[in-house]
Amino acid sequence: MAPKALIVGLAGTSLAPGERDYLAETDPWGAILFARNVGSPAQLAALTGEIRECLSRPDAPVLVDQEGGRVQRLGPPHWRPYPAAGRIAELYALDREAGLEAAWLAGEMIARDLGAVGITVTCLPVLDIPAAGADPIIGDRAYGADAASVAALGRAAADGVLAGGCLPVIKHMPGHGRAMCDSHMRLPRVEASWPELRRTDFAPFRRLAGLPLGMTAHVVYSAIDPDRPATLSPTIISRVIREEIGFDGLLMTDDLSMGALSGPLAARARGSIAAGCDIVLHCNGNPREMAELAAVVPALSGRPLERAEAALSVLGERRSAASAPSGGRLDTLLSKVA
Repeated sequence: MAPKALIVGLAGTSLAPGERDYLAETDPWGAILFARNVGSPAQLAALTGEIRECLSRPDAPVLVDQEGGRVQRLGPPHWRPYPAAGRIAELYALDREAGLEAAWLAGEMIARDLGAVGITVTCLPVLDIPAAGADPIIGDRAYGADAASVAALGRAAADGVLAGGCLPVIKHMPGHGRAMCDSHMRLPRVEASWPELRRTDFAPFRRLAGLPLGMTAHVVYSAIDPDRPATLSPTIISRVIREEIGFDGLLMTDDLSMGALSGPLAARARGSIAAGCDIVLHCNGNPREMAELAAVVPALSGRPLERAEAALSVLGERRSAASAPSGGRLDTLLSKVA
């Protein structure tokens, strides 16, 4: 039987008995890890192994937000700190080739770090373009302030991740950069027109639409669907993400437990699947909420299952045959900017 259209978070650095039972009985497509799940390399490798022992397939994806900068779940003393995308953007503004190389190197090195402990998906690149005056939740997580720079550096970072043997996730579709509040807390509304969004916010996603995994934004785009955020909007998913942007990969929600969404969690899950999301993401590890989702989220089937299988088939296809790069070259490149 196919796994559930669900990715779940977990509570700690090893599986509790209830979590082990949940994974085995519910069989979500994958799991996502956070800093609360991370101790040492040996511990983390054991945890990812435990997760896969409980799931129906040995290649079940384990995800993490490992962007660099302020969004880095694996960090010192066991893993090096990686630069924020904004710092790479500063380098790109000075020297385009150096910026592209730095983005690729950071992506590949992150992927190799993750692969060594059994993590196979990193939720980068952020392809949002921060607007003047917007909430700083995106800020230096972005690869620049214009579509061309974000697309070029996002592509280099994603290619590096693929070369390192992991899958990247493009986010937050179709663009979070204009949000005037943090969607972790409240629901943002973007008032820009469709032509303006097409020219700017959608453009980096269009350039990287061939990648296998994408994540939605919990943002309302008033000119397209004034009533529902992208995660819950059939109009935005069909007309913008699938048609205008041309993304035909596996589309996951952002975390359904975020404050931008309202109503019962089960209704959020049903609504996102009905809107056209392939998989729902739930991050906080709350067992009551996880049980609620297990009762309503369907098994993957049809086109979503095909997309999931296609994404996993990419793993390892573009792994670099070269030896792992040292951090020295990346540090040398970044020394050109403060």
